[in-house]
Amino acid sequence: MTADPDLRMSTALITGASSGIGAAFAEAYADRGARLVLVAPSEPRLWMVAERLGARYGTEAHVIAVDLADERGPDRLAEAVAEAGLEVDILVNNAGFGTRGPYHELSADRDHREVMLNVVAVERVAHLFLPGMVARGRGTVINVSSTSGFQAVPYMTVYGASKAFVLSFSIGLWAEYRRRGVRVLALCPGPTDTEFFEVLGTRMSAGGRLRTTDEVIATAFRALDRGQPYVIDGRLNYLTSNASRLLPRGLVARITERVLRPGRSRPPDPSMSVRRVRPPARRSGSGPPAG
Repeated sequence: MTADPDLRMSTALITGASSGIGAAFAEAYADRGARLVLVAPSEPRLWMVAERLGARYGTEAHVIAVDLADERGPDRLAEAVAEAGLEVDILVNNAGFGTRGPYHELSADRDHREVMLNVVAVERVAHLFLPGMVARGRGTVINVSSTSGFQAVPYMTVYGASKAFVLSFSIGLWAEYRRRGVRVLALCPGPTDTEFFEVLGTRMSAGGRLRTTDEVIATAFRALDRGQPYVIDGRLNYLTSNASRLLPRGLVARITERVLRPGRSRPPDPSMSVRRVRPPARRSGSGPPAG
């Protein structure tokens, strides 16, 4: 994978960076010499990532513990970045989570947080950092969508709808800014080997082996090099996602409902890679916390 192999003068901000796809992006950009801004609610887990990458690559990493599902979370993030005197050249909007079950039985508050993180925060964070990229005439935005964004997903209705927003939003931005030096990509993983499965209590994949986070990152970088607006990770995921688009939406929804009906063993799309935890006191910086 290429995608800007030398980024020693660049800053990459990655949300949901404490594990899974987010942590894999952090390592990939650390390997290319980028300064990192690692964002997630769990400060201790972020410091673990920062210290590991610092020891391995000599990476300068800033840790910002913030809950982006909170209405003010994205603005607090931007304030912390400004206080650190940083300009964001690469934005990876990765943070997100999913809920599963009959819609009327799910927590309304948790579904609201899901929309706030998967949709509202993605748009707001992009609005906060993309204008600077446009002004400088260069930049990269990667928004992590999902194969679930290509169809309705019964029993994960909010999650599928949220990822459809990310997909459409990203392609629109790609068309707007592709001639202004800013690359925009919607990354659409399918079942991926992350902590999501630990939360579900299963290690099964839907129709094939789990993809690795390294494979997902390699797919993203190839797509950036080619100037693609979106990319689906994995050949099987590509085939199934595109096949569903050729069938009537209602038929696809009925088939998916049967597959994901509660009580069946096949799991939902695990492309969300960050396990939600209660955030500690908010703080930011570039070194380990005192004490």
